Amino acid sequence: MNATPSVEDDLFPARVELGEAFQVSAQIFVEGRAKVGATAVLRNPRGKVMMQVPMKCVNPGLDHWQVNLKAGIHSDLRPWDPDFPSIHRQLGIWTVSIEGWEDSYASWLHDAGIKIGVNDDVENTLQEGGALLSRWALIDSKGLSAKDRRILAQAAQHVLDVNADVSERFTAATDADIARLHRQCPLRDHLSVSRERRILVQRPASSFAAWYQFFTRSEGATVDPRTHEIVSGTFLTSISGLERAKAEGFDIVYLPPIFPIGTTNRKGRNNSLVAGPNDPGSPFGIGSSEGGHDTVNPELGTIEDFKTFVSKAHELGLEIALDFALQCSPDHPWVRSHPEWFRHRPDGSIAFAENPPKKYQDIYPIDFDEDMPGIEQEVERILRLWIDAGVTIFRIDNPHTKPVRFWQDVIANITRKNPEILFLAEAFTRPGMMRALSYVGFTQSHCYFPWRNSKEDLQDYLQETNGDAGYYQHNTFWPTTPDILTDYIRDNGIAGHAIRAVIAATGSPSWGIYNGYELIENRQRPGFEEQLDNEKYEIAIRDWSRAERFGIGELLTRLNQIRRMHPALMSYHDLRVLESSDPSVLAFARHIDGSLTSDGTGDTVIVVVNLDGHNAHSSSIVSDPTTFGIEPGHEFTVHDELTGREFTWNGNDFVSLAPWADVAHILTVRRPG
Repeated sequence: MNATPSVEDDLFPARVELGEAFQVSAQIFVEGRAKVGATAVLRNPRGKVMMQVPMKCVNPGLDHWQVNLKAGIHSDLRPWDPDFPSIHRQLGIWTVSIEGWEDSYASWLHDAGIKIGVNDDVENTLQEGGALLSRWALIDSKGLSAKDRRILAQAAQHVLDVNADVSERFTAATDADIARLHRQCPLRDHLSVSRERRILVQRPASSFAAWYQFFTRSEGATVDPRTHEIVSGTFLTSISGLERAKAEGFDIVYLPPIFPIGTTNRKGRNNSLVAGPNDPGSPFGIGSSEGGHDTVNPELGTIEDFKTFVSKAHELGLEIALDFALQCSPDHPWVRSHPEWFRHRPDGSIAFAENPPKKYQDIYPIDFDEDMPGIEQEVERILRLWIDAGVTIFRIDNPHTKPVRFWQDVIANITRKNPEILFLAEAFTRPGMMRALSYVGFTQSHCYFPWRNSKEDLQDYLQETNGDAGYYQHNTFWPTTPDILTDYIRDNGIAGHAIRAVIAATGSPSWGIYNGYELIENRQRPGFEEQLDNEKYEIAIRDWSRAERFGIGELLTRLNQIRRMHPALMSYHDLRVLESSDPSVLAFARHIDGSLTSDGTGDTVIVVVNLDGHNAHSSSIVSDPTTFGIEPGHEFTVHDELTGREFTWNGNDFVSLAPWADVAHILTVRRPG
């Protein structure tokens, strides 16, 4: 009963990345005093058994059993790599079934140990044990070799030998070989098999990903020395942004819209209603006489320039994610060719977007009531055009303002032919809507991480986003975006940027950085939680030579290195908050068992962060080393991946962190031997 993961009557499958560890649990019991055993069986899309693993009872009082599984092997291959077809074959719907059974051997062993110890009904007990071993030797199981069957049969003979010593007969039924076979291929009586639960296994970077965002028009922008006007960056000058993202260890570069920008009601600097003659407008006001969503902004270059840009990204091992905002400027070609796709007011004019008191005079929202099938068909055409140009991920702007069914149809139709295509939902809205978008196909989701800054909020949010909810909604942690600059980032300077980067990179398998973070761009527009001189409305010219003095770029690089080195940081399902005594010190651990790593060694990462960007704090940290695979009572060594220092811990430890020295420890547990 109560098998997990499960939501909505199992209407939607749980989701994991290829090679990502995940947990299955259930309530399993049997009548009477009999002992219970349980096994989880994982099958690939072709029905082949890939793992058959004993489950462990973690709460006998509640009959709660669990086990960790892994679907396939983690890979860094990308869709354009020649060997990617080998990844394709492993993707799709896997299944997990749970097998509960009566553990007759364990039941006999328990009773026999007591009876033989007090010389009560010994012969009957041993005869029962011998018969059980004989039956075990004959079971239909591929797990038992001919040698194993001989071991069981010979043990049965010894146990049934009435002329042998009682202790020797009992030992024959309980030696190391029998114990090994009980672990590996037990006798399973009264087998009860659950129905299969679906697990959607998705391609590399579907959940473990590091994003880097920049505006194409700002990357490589210059000031004309003669006119003193800003000259827009282009696809070709933006190659420098690709190189910076690669150097810092990111693997996805995300571009805001690259389409033509309308002139009617164009917004000026800082979202002003009147644009100056040289204001470039918001790239979210999509569409002009040059074209719509299927055209590149000519100020950025040509479609061939874009393909060159994508090709260079692929050479560097970077994916390109493209922002797709399904909205139009008043100048978009659809306004003339498909007026039925827009809502008209009683006076016949088209209604611009608004969220009172906010108004977006440069944008017409789409109205789906008249021709949703036609809109779906056109959107699919456009997405395929960009897929053909090399785009592998789409970041969808405000998907929650469109029908959920629309996205369900579009994503299903796109991924039916191109299952490698991923979708990121930018939906800062009610939790139910965010979850629904994940159900219908959005691979990742922006989330409330920027506003979770206190210790209590972070502890709750880390457990929420890395718990069972992580099977259905892959939240990606971004400290800032072009739309979000929180008070915390504004007020905590360089240390605050470092703190939030550490938590984002280790608190979620998916995280992202909006460029300028390396330059501590943290001036708020008065009255708003967003950047002053916002890049959404103007071209930014940055002096990247200043980045070295802050050290944030170096930290981002190291964080991405650490993430790749440690499989414990690659899953949404292995985070445990640790007890810390100071209200400004957050501590959590991630652990993956050696049975699920490529080298058979368990991996543990302990993160301790001082949340105060101005003051030093000291704290005790309480952990249970046995959950990391450390024997009870043993000390162990932890290695700080940020500084190289090592410390001896025992599960009740002490840290001291100062923002002018170390804002955090990222500690990896060194295994004895």
